[in-house]
Amino acid sequence: MVTTLIRGGTVVSATGRQSIDVLIDGATIAALIEPGAAPFGDGLAERVDNVVDATGKYVIPGGVDAHTHMQMPFGGTTASDTFETGTRAAALGGTTTIVDFAIQTPGEHVQDTLQAWHEKAAGNCAIDYGFHQIIGDVNTESLAAMGELIDEGVTSFKLFMAYPGVYYSTDGQILRAMQKCAEIGGLMMMHAENGIAIDELVAQHLGRGETGPYFHGVSRPWQLEEEATHRAIMLADVTGAPLYVVHVSAHQALEQIATARGAGGNVFAETCPQYLYLSLEEQLGAGGFEGAKWVCSTPLRARSEGHQDQLWRYIRTGDVAGVATDHCPFCMVGQKELGIGNFSKIPNGIGGVEHRMDLMFQGVVDGRISLERWVEVCATTPARMFGLYPRKGVISPGADADVVIYDPAGHTSIGVGKTHHMNMDHSAWEGFEIDGAVTAVWSRGKKVVEDRRYLGAKTDGRFVRRELSQNLI
Repeated sequence: MVTTLIRGGTVVSATGRQSIDVLIDGATIAALIEPGAAPFGDGLAERVDNVVDATGKYVIPGGVDAHTHMQMPFGGTTASDTFETGTRAAALGGTTTIVDFAIQTPGEHVQDTLQAWHEKAAGNCAIDYGFHQIIGDVNTESLAAMGELIDEGVTSFKLFMAYPGVYYSTDGQILRAMQKCAEIGGLMMMHAENGIAIDELVAQHLGRGETGPYFHGVSRPWQLEEEATHRAIMLADVTGAPLYVVHVSAHQALEQIATARGAGGNVFAETCPQYLYLSLEEQLGAGGFEGAKWVCSTPLRARSEGHQDQLWRYIRTGDVAGVATDHCPFCMVGQKELGIGNFSKIPNGIGGVEHRMDLMFQGVVDGRISLERWVEVCATTPARMFGLYPRKGVISPGADADVVIYDPAGHTSIGVGKTHHMNMDHSAWEGFEIDGAVTAVWSRGKKVVEDRRYLGAKTDGRFVRRELSQNLI
């Protein structure tokens, strides 16, 4: 087995930082070592295979992106990143584990859909991966399958309060699925928007000839996210199921979650970088059809309403458990342009799996969050939330050697042809400048990135069987 000593760096965890060396032995972290400490001594550097100088840099656990959609069918097309291209981009950005979604649609068997996603990913992932299961057809058979999936390491299940006729579940179906989660120890994930009301607003806008991308956001107002979030919380309270609300964009919805948490509920929020930096006015409101680049659901919110600043605040207070990407990329040509003349036909999704660690580090630079909170929301809490801890999300003896060296004195320019390796013909983050840079990445002890060069292979990643959530109250 190959041994590597990373020395001179500052190891950052969710609880603090320490000037200490990291010894990797094969696929795991063997020890954290005070320089010269017994039994290793000063001669350790001569006894290992590789020595890496991390002086002046941060040594952090590899990022865990708990919300991605590689090769996802949606809106008459398929997300443009394959598991191969998407996970390679993730590695280049300092993410070493993703949790993607297997999707059941009405009429399909849950186990068959999970197997289909296994077949897509196996042998095609640059980093480790797991799966959540979308239940798009809540019935007796699919509820029984949820219990079986727990034994297969798929311990979280997603429902939709949006997209009637596609993934939508009624309140009664949500109640039954939450009861099942409470019974088996699973975690219920929820896309919380009032899809019935949204569809009516969409029809009204189109009827008035309001067809551009801007109206995607206007037709999904924050009130309908807040209402659905509150309803999901109440259903979780009735059933005793833990609830994880995905891609929260409205600060009013987060207030509902914060209130539930304050009352002792197992209710958790996820947000995404797009909701922290981008806006209805500036991006969705771009001229012509340009705003289609930023069509996603939940939508970007108006900066004038204070959503972005408030979401950062909720990250600081701990009411946002984790920051994921909801990575679901579509090209403009041949995909996003399906919605020219009808915003409801624009495939919903933004690509960002490559940039999450950088974008959140900029929040550290800007004084919005601490260095420790950066690690916590990007790696440690997602690992705990989804049953990956302590294998993932921490620099600790016995953990997988998923390690990132991050240079706070570096610089990253985001955009096509710069740090853009996702399979897209545009970047939602074109022109963003980051005061920091990923300089090296190890995945289970193998160096897969060095100085922006990808050194890995599409067969490096393995499926990770997840335990039950380790983050419940």
